[in-house]
Amino acid sequence: MTPISRSSSGRRSVATLVCGALAAGGLAAAGVATLEPGAASASSHREAPLISGQPQFDNTDVYAFVSPDHPDTTTLVANWIPFEEPAGGPNFFTFAEDAQYDLHIDNNGDAQGDLLFRYTFKTHTKNDKTFLYNTGAVTSLDDPDLNITQTYDIEMIKLRKQKVTYKTKIADDVPVAPSNVGKASMPDYATLRNEAVHKLTNGAKTFAGQADDPFFLDLRVFDLLYGGNLSEVGNDTLKGYNVNSIALQVPTDMIAESKEQPVVGIWSTTQRKNAQGYFSQVSRLGMPLVNEVVNPIKDKDKFNASSPWEDAQFLKNVTNPELPKLIEAIYKIPAPKEPRNDLVDVFLKGVEGLNQPPHVTPSEQLRLNTSIKPAAEPKRLGVLDGDNAGFPNGRRLSDDVLDAALQVVEGELVGAKNDLGDAVDKNDKDFEKAFPYVALPTEGSRGPLAKGTSEGNDVRNQLGDALQPAGAGGMDDTTLIAGSAGAGALGILLIGGALMWWRRMRERAY
Repeated sequence: MTPISRSSSGRRSVATLVCGALAAGGLAAAGVATLEPGAASASSHREAPLISGQPQFDNTDVYAFVSPDHPDTTTLVANWIPFEEPAGGPNFFTFAEDAQYDLHIDNNGDAQGDLLFRYTFKTHTKNDKTFLYNTGAVTSLDDPDLNITQTYDIEMIKLRKQKVTYKTKIADDVPVAPSNVGKASMPDYATLRNEAVHKLTNGAKTFAGQADDPFFLDLRVFDLLYGGNLSEVGNDTLKGYNVNSIALQVPTDMIAESKEQPVVGIWSTTQRKNAQGYFSQVSRLGMPLVNEVVNPIKDKDKFNASSPWEDAQFLKNVTNPELPKLIEAIYKIPAPKEPRNDLVDVFLKGVEGLNQPPHVTPSEQLRLNTSIKPAAEPKRLGVLDGDNAGFPNGRRLSDDVLDAALQVVEGELVGAKNDLGDAVDKNDKDFEKAFPYVALPTEGSRGPLAKGTSEGNDVRNQLGDALQPAGAGGMDDTTLIAGSAGAGALGILLIGGALMWWRRMRERAY
């Protein structure tokens, strides 16, 4: 296969950054348009009106790549719950129990799902008489101090023309890695992560739990296209936020049609149980930045409820994208001529000779040629920079999909060479070298320590010792007493504050 290559460039000029910012919006929009099948939340991060109010069901990104350390396997990663604030307790971040989190595989290019991996979750509470997520330091997934836990099952479902031909459970009651409450609560979170990696049959692996959000970009494009003058670029808006991740690594021959036809299409959906007890699809995601920027408001919820074989209804959003026109109007960068058939090829069919299956039915999916070996030195722009193992041939965690999409939307493949981007070129955290590859989540205890404390946590330990009653035998009692003492101290502060406020109010004239 002939790589689509481009020469590397030096530092971007201010004009280029501006174009990049605008183009980023245009590119994202074009990408979204090309993906307009149904109701997707590709790189969604609150991409559609209805799903923005249902974060547990909101799929933010999908990744698919040949595993770099096990090239005979393929890894799928899908994320949910955008903008998880690490300190967002006491009710931290769990998968929904009334949802089906699905990973879909189309292995012959007909826009129909052929294989489905379905994750469903259960929540368990040890002690419902405390508000605490954990009642002490957690050192393992079965630690009695981890008060709120989740487990999940996986079903593998084979389909033909959307009719089930085979169904089996391939995982049962697998533990979920918890939210990273903080260093005091989870002093060695990496151990908890490792315990949550579960081996399945045939060399497959699964993981579910919290992770650092691997998507990196500057989302201030929505502030009048990066401030109206490109003054708002270069900041990773998602830095410091977490997501809930599902990762699945399977032998490639389990999902590919054959060695002669190694291209697979991947997308994810979320189905939510309604009042009648039936499941309905509320989120869909394949290619990044589709429903977020390309689809107009009138189509966003419809897209999230639709399926790839229904994508023809969104075709105009791709062939006549809004974003390049906005960029031209504001930044005077000429928009490529329409209809944008180049976007249809990249986002709906796959690149011919690279990741386009034979007899392909155009639809929004993340398409991966599983026969292409992982790159020894991955390039962030993937195929645009001659690295055929990267985006849009699947999507690796390190791929800079925003810059790549912007450049394509602004005409990179139709002669309008450009170096557009948002000046955010990599994730703020390094990705792991082994499955599940996503970076560890940011802890809720991040930030400066209070005066008089140190990394040794000595003050808090002394507090715990002081609250330990004479002859007390268990950690549970100590932690609950500490919690009660903390609650009492907070109550005293609140009462004192209320009295001061009451005294001031008596002195006011109104």
